[in-house]
Amino acid sequence: MEFETEHTPPLTTETRPKASELIAPAEARQSFRAGLNSLLRTFSPSERLFLYILSIVLGVSAFILLANVNTLVSTEVPTRGGSLTEGGAGTPRFINPLLAASDPDQDLTTLIYSGLLRAVRGGDYTPDLAESYEISEDGTTYTFHLRHNLTFHDGEPLTAADVLFTIALAQNQNAKSPRRADWEGVTASSPDEYTVVFTLPHAYAPFPENAAIGILPKHLWESVPAEEFPFSSLNTHPVGSGPYKVRDVLFDATGAPTEYRLFAFDDFALGSPHIGSIIYRMYANEEALLHAYENGDIESFVASTPKNLPRDLQESEDLQRMSLARVFGIFLNQNHAPSLTSFSVRSALDAAIHKEDIIQKVLGGYGTALEGPVPPGLLPAQAGLPPLSEGTVASTTTDAVVVDRIKNAKSILSRGGWKFSAAATSTPVERAGSTGQVSGMGTWTKDKTTLSLTLATVDTEELVATAHAVADAWNAVGIPTSVQVYPLQEFNSTILRPRSYDAVLFGEVVGRSLDLFAFWHSSQRNDPGLNLSLYTSTAADKSLALARSESNLEKRQEFLRSFLNTLDKDMPAVFLYSPQLVYVVPSRLQGVEIGTLTSPADRFVSIHSWYRDTERVWNIFSQ
Repeated sequence: MEFETEHTPPLTTETRPKASELIAPAEARQSFRAGLNSLLRTFSPSERLFLYILSIVLGVSAFILLANVNTLVSTEVPTRGGSLTEGGAGTPRFINPLLAASDPDQDLTTLIYSGLLRAVRGGDYTPDLAESYEISEDGTTYTFHLRHNLTFHDGEPLTAADVLFTIALAQNQNAKSPRRADWEGVTASSPDEYTVVFTLPHAYAPFPENAAIGILPKHLWESVPAEEFPFSSLNTHPVGSGPYKVRDVLFDATGAPTEYRLFAFDDFALGSPHIGSIIYRMYANEEALLHAYENGDIESFVASTPKNLPRDLQESEDLQRMSLARVFGIFLNQNHAPSLTSFSVRSALDAAIHKEDIIQKVLGGYGTALEGPVPPGLLPAQAGLPPLSEGTVASTTTDAVVVDRIKNAKSILSRGGWKFSAAATSTPVERAGSTGQVSGMGTWTKDKTTLSLTLATVDTEELVATAHAVADAWNAVGIPTSVQVYPLQEFNSTILRPRSYDAVLFGEVVGRSLDLFAFWHSSQRNDPGLNLSLYTSTAADKSLALARSESNLEKRQEFLRSFLNTLDKDMPAVFLYSPQLVYVVPSRLQGVEIGTLTSPADRFVSIHSWYRDTERVWNIFSQ
C-alpha cells in the first residue's frame, strides 16, 4: 500500500525573495529615524517640549516601579566582610574557658571558644555545638546531641570525647579551675561520639549555664599534665571552635601579647560570622583605651567607669549602655543589731535613701535603682502575676525629694513605736582608716533600745562614696551611723565570714539564670554561704528550692516571683542599684543587640550575627 505525503517543495530561485525586495537592518533604522524626525518637525516647539517631558516622566516612573517591585520581591540581608578593631584593658594570660579571669581573658575566650549551649539575650540559652538536648523528668539527667561534622579551628574533628575531656579537667583540683564548683558531683558519660550525658546529684535548673562552658581540643591538651595546665603556651595561643580563630599574635619586648588578629571561622556551628576579621588590642588601663580610641587606633571598647568619659562621647550615638547582672545593697544582720529586728526600722532605712541621687552622684547616672534582688531585664513581666519592681533608671534629684524621704522615714519609725529625742549626739565615723565625727540630730529609742548602726564596706571608690551617702541619709533621719572601710582581704576574713556586722554594703553577681538560692536560702546563712542578711523564711526557702529544681522557664519564674513577694514583705536588706557599663562601638555596626550581662565579655555571645554591610537578595534565594 502506498501512502501519499504532503511536502514543501525545495526553495528555488523562483521562490526565493529577490535581493531588491530585502531591506538591510541599517537602512531600516535610518529610514525609521528619518520618518521620526520628519514627524517631529510637524510638532510645534511646545508640543516637542511636552513630548520630551512626558518621555522623562515615563522613564523615571518605570525606574521607580522596577525599584519598588525589586523591593517587594527581595530581602536585605547581611553580607560577609569588614573588620572590627576592639580594645581591652590589661594583658591576657588565660585565654581558656576553664581559667579565664581578666576582662581580656574572658573577651578573647568568648570569641574563640564555643560550648554545648550559647547564651542569648534575655537570660536563656540556645544550642551551639549541641543541636538539641533533653532533660529527664526528675531534672537530674541532661542528654546533649552534638552536631555532626564539627571541627576545631585546626581542622580536627570535635566529638563527645573532647567534651568529656574538658569536664574532667574542670573537675580536676590540680588544674585549679575557678569553674570546678560548677561541676562538683556531676557525672559525664558518652554512649557514642555524638552524645554526651550529664547526671546531676540533684535537680538543678540553672545547669544550662554550666553547659555553655567552652570546649577544649583533647588532641592538643591531653599531653599537658593537670599541674602544668595554667602554664601551657596554649593559654595564649588558643585553639577553639568558636566564631573566630587566631591568625596572628603580636608581642612586646617582654613577651606579653599586645594584639590578637582573628578571622571568621567558616565552620562555626551557628554559621560563618559576617564580620570577616577582628583585631583585639591590649592597653594598660582605661585611660590608655580612651586615648587609643581618640587617636583612631581602635573602634570599640568597654568603659567600666563611664562617668569618666568625655561629655561628647557620653552623648554620642556610638555609646551603648549595658546592664550588669549585679546587685548592690545593704544587708542587715538582725542577729548582730537587735534594733534591726523591728520591721519599721528596716522599712525606714530603705525609705530614707534617695537611690537615684546616689546613682547620679556616685555612678554618674550609669545605673538602675533597685527595689529587689533581681537586676533589670532578667525577669520579664507575666500576665496574672503581680508587677515586679526591678528598678528605675536614675533621674535628676531635687532637694524636695530628699526632704520628703527623711520625713517619710521618721513617720515610719514613729508609727512603729519609736520615740525621738532631740538631744545632740556625736558618733564616730571611720573614713578609709581615719576616724572623724558626725554630729547627730537626736536618737530614736524603743523599749530601752537605742537605734544606731555601723555600716561596713570595702575600700573601693564607688562603695566608699555610696556608704557615706547612705550614712548621711540615715544620720539626717536621726539614726547615728558610722562607716567602717576595710581592704577586701580583711573585709572577707574579719567581717563577712564571721558575720560580724550590723549592716554591710556589698555586691552580688546574680548571673543570667537567676539562681538566688545561694544568696537567700536559710541553709546559706553561715560561711561559705552568701546569705549575708542571715535571712530565714520557710516560705522563701520553699520557693527557692522549687525554682532551683524546675526546668520549665515560665514555672521557674513563677516560683521566683513568689519568693520575691515574700522577701519584699520581710525586707531583710536595702537594695540600692545595679551598675551599668558602656560599650563604645560604631553605630553603623548592625546587629549589635546587648541585654543584661553577667560579665562584659557576654557582649560577644552574638557577635556572629553582627555585620557592617548588606545586599538585597530575591526572596526565592533567601530561603
